[in-house]
This record gives sequence, C-alpha cells and structure tokens, in this order.
Amino acid sequence: MIHQLNSLYPVRYTAFALCVFGLLLSLFALVAFGVGLPVVLAFAALVAVGVYDLQQTRHAILRNYPVIGHIRFMLEYVRPEVRQYFIESDSEAAPFSRAQRSLVYQRSKGDPDNRPFGTHLDVGAQGYEWVNHSLAPTQLPSHDFRVWIGGSPDAPSQSVSPCTQPYHASVFNISAMSFGALSANAILALNQGAKKGGFAHDTGEGSISQHHRVHGGDLIWEIGSGYFGCRNPDGTFSEERFAANATDPQVKMIELKLSQGAKPGHGGVLPGAKVTAEIAAARGVKEGEACISPASHSAFRTPVEMMQFIAKLRTLSGGKPTGFKFCLGHPWEWFAIVKAMLVTGITPDFIVVDGAEGGTGAAPVEFSDHVGAPLQEGLLLVHNTLVGVNLRDRVRIGCAGKVISAFDIARMMALGADWCNAGRGFMMALGCIQAQSCHTGHCPTGVTTQDPLRQQALVVPDKATRVAQFHRSTLHALQELVQAAGLHHPKDITAHHIVRRISDTEVRLLSNLITRMLPGALLGSLDAQHNVFRLYWPLASAHSFQASEPALEPSIPHHVELVHAAAVGTAAAVAGDAAV
Repeated sequence: MIHQLNSLYPVRYTAFALCVFGLLLSLFALVAFGVGLPVVLAFAALVAVGVYDLQQTRHAILRNYPVIGHIRFMLEYVRPEVRQYFIESDSEAAPFSRAQRSLVYQRSKGDPDNRPFGTHLDVGAQGYEWVNHSLAPTQLPSHDFRVWIGGSPDAPSQSVSPCTQPYHASVFNISAMSFGALSANAILALNQGAKKGGFAHDTGEGSISQHHRVHGGDLIWEIGSGYFGCRNPDGTFSEERFAANATDPQVKMIELKLSQGAKPGHGGVLPGAKVTAEIAAARGVKEGEACISPASHSAFRTPVEMMQFIAKLRTLSGGKPTGFKFCLGHPWEWFAIVKAMLVTGITPDFIVVDGAEGGTGAAPVEFSDHVGAPLQEGLLLVHNTLVGVNLRDRVRIGCAGKVISAFDIARMMALGADWCNAGRGFMMALGCIQAQSCHTGHCPTGVTTQDPLRQQALVVPDKATRVAQFHRSTLHALQELVQAAGLHHPKDITAHHIVRRISDTEVRLLSNLITRMLPGALLGSLDAQHNVFRLYWPLASAHSFQASEPALEPSIPHHVELVHAAAVGTAAAVAGDAAV
C-alpha cells in the first residue's frame, strides 16, 4: 500500500505537505475569525524551513526529507547524552565508565564511596585483576605517601650537573593541562586544590599563567617544543626568560615534553582567534596570532644534545629536579636516550611515561586510537631499560594514563612507577561530566572553555575543595590497600602482589607475565634478553635518534618484531620474578 502510494506521491514529503496544509488552514482561521496568529507564524516558519531544505545542497537527507529530516540531526546531537544517561552500563568505559566517574564525584564531594551487595565486575572474566592481601596487615600512621625526586637531603643526585633542590612529591599529582585548554577558573581551582592537599600541579606546555600564581600551589613547569614562557620572538629557546620563571620558588620541577599520549609525534596550532591577551602573556606570543607547537624540538637534535639541554635547564633553574615526559614510540630512540645518559654521565632526575590511552586535549582520531604505546608497555620498557644499565636508582619514574582509583596507582607502582599523575580524574573532580566537547569551547561545566559566561559556572573555592578531597580520599584508599597487603609504602608493591585471570581456569601473578630485567644486564651480552633489547639496543646510538642500521634480524618474523617493540612484557607469558 505504502509502495503504491509512494509511486504516485513521495511519502517522504508528507511532513512538509502537512506544514503547508497547516499554514493554509491557520491563515483561513486568521482571516475568517481573527484568531490563530501564533499558529500562523509557527507554520510559516516550518514551511520556510522546508523550502530552504529543498533548495540547500549540503545535506541530502534534508533535500529528500524536508522539515522532518531535522529530527535526525537533533537525535544525533543528543545521542552521547542519551547513551551516557540511559543506555551504557555502569562498567562500560567510553572512555571512563559511569562507575569510575561516580567514584571520582563521590570522593571529591566527600560522600561515602562504599558499595553494598558486592562487586559489579565479572571476577571470572579474562583480564580481571586483584591485589593479594596479607593475614598480617599493617597499620600506617598517614596516607600522605611521598617520594624524593632529584636525590634527597641524605643522598644527593649522582648526575653530572646534579640537582641541588630535591622535591618531596606526593605519589599522586595533577597531570599536564594547559591554561587555554582549561579555563581560568579551572586552573585557579586545580592550583588551590593542590595547595590545600600538598601535591603538585603540572602546568602543561602552555606555561605558567597568572592564574597558576594566585594560590601558590606547587608547580611542575612543562617546557614543550614551542618553548612557551621561555621563547625568543622567533620561537627558539630563551635562557633569560626560562631562568626568570624557573627560579620562582613556586616552581618545584622542570619537565621537558617530548611527546604526549593523546597525539605523540604530532604538533599543534592554537588559532589566532583563541589567543587572548591572557594566553599571549603566559606563552610569550602576540595576541591574536596563531600559536604553533612544532612536532619536534629546535634546542637539540641528538640524544647527547638532549642530555646537555636537560643539564642546562637544571643549572638555569638553580638546581631543581629536571626531567622529561614522553609517550613511547620507536624503542631504538628511547635506547639512544639511555645510551646518551651513559656517554655523558648526565641523567634526568625523572621521566614521566605518558600512555597512549591518556590525553585531555583533542587529537586526530588516528592518533588517539592507533599511535603510541599504552602505559603498561611504555612503563615496563622504561623501567626495565634503566634497571638494565644500573641507572634506575638515579631516575624516578612518573606515569599518566587513565589513573583514577587507588588500585590504578597500586598497579602502576607494581609495574615500576614511583608516582602517578591524573588529568581527567582531576577534571571530573572539578565537575567534568565527560561531555567530550572540550575542543568546541562549549564545555557545559566551564572546565575546558574560554567563554567568560560558561566559566562562571565553575565556582573556584567549591571546586578547589573537591580537588583536594579527591586527592585525599584516593590516597586514603591507597593506604588501606597497602595495609591490607601487609606493606608499609606503595613503593613496596610489586608485580608479586597483583594477580591476573588468564582464562576460566587459570590465574597468574603479574610477575609471571611481564619481562624481568636484572641489574646491569644490558651492559653485557644480550643473548638471553627479550627480543626488543636484543634486536634494537645494538641499533641505538647516543649521537642520533635514527637506528644505526636498517636491517632486521632475518630469523625473527617482521610482524613479530614490531609487536615486541611496542609491547614489552605482554607478547607472551614469561615465567620469572617481578621486574626488578
């Protein structure tokens, strides 16, 4: 019946035809009886929309379905919210599950976060993990767990041009998020929360803005390839401007950014229209001009030059802890950096490993989904390599990538981290609802927008308290985990304490599933080492980021090599002890 009618009259135009009929009928009522003007105007507007739909050339759907076709775009617009609130399960991560978000909201508000009636997780699912507890749990006096970075008062750094102002950092800090990406009120609240809670706030590569300075919270100053806050007019590094900021007592550490998890190997451009007077002042650029972050640094070209640059930054800052952040890519480039440490005697005070699953900023989909090593693989390779060259005790390792709960922190420390950073977790503490509109300027909670009206929704004193409470509650939960395992500090957690389900009938300690590196093992024969070390360590040079020779070992299939290079410790189950 419908098909026959459609052959005589396109049914898809019915909505438009009804609008025309309604307009004619309402016009008759207005002329004959003097009533219905609002109805006339409403139908006139719908008819005008229909006429426009038929004439426009951008959307085929609207040309074929005038008026009613707009419902499709309306539904598409609200689809994320409908899915988030009504469809997705509590444990379905996209990228953070409702259960994870609720945990942050509860802890930031100081609400009880206990859950009745047992876990919602499937403990029989492959990949499920837990911490083994002790029958002799400990009792710890405080949850304020800290780690010395840059040596310590009792054990100074052994690096050439060493750190002289070591920093006693919390094991949980705010990850790099720039002013410009975040609103002024968000920066104010994060820094005030860091001040209240006694933890560090990473500036992101957008440098130190006036909003970072208001409350005096500890800062980790991130230096990106654009050298914002320490650049000459031509975009090159300025020693004078760097020293002026780096010697500020509020700045506790200097972090050289090589790459980030969201889009490793990709530069960035902040359009001139978004470069406000405040952003221009913080970054040292001109207001209204495009702000460019190159994909690579101009201050150094080789691993040795990179180590020398780190030593220069440490000297210019007055001896503050100086290190770098990166997302693991080509393994031989990382090995080249380590060889440069051995050649020069210069070691960074810390390295922050950013996982590819991280990222608060917008990035091309291909980069978000398919570029860079996930945190577990990157962290393991960095930790094992430093152990293998006897430098692990001189370099602290931080990490970032979907760290939300105390278990996330415990697991990363079991894999080799000394502390963890969180970006999106602290954004949620500010009130972020995961609307994923960060790059549009239309953030519904005022966290990631420069719109002054939208920012007003974020009340700084209230959100600062929530930031501090989220940090405190998470570390309190970590304290309880450490006590339950019979330990005294999160640094005591090893891969022996984490158990992972392999199948319905098999579980293994994480220590039996990751690669083990013995101290100094990379300084001798490589025959017994994992393929990623055996194949790529010889190709790395302290004087170049390029592999010294392109040939691959013929006995190892090419596709297997690439898997090993990106995923140390997860390609196969390897019996052995925890990573040293």
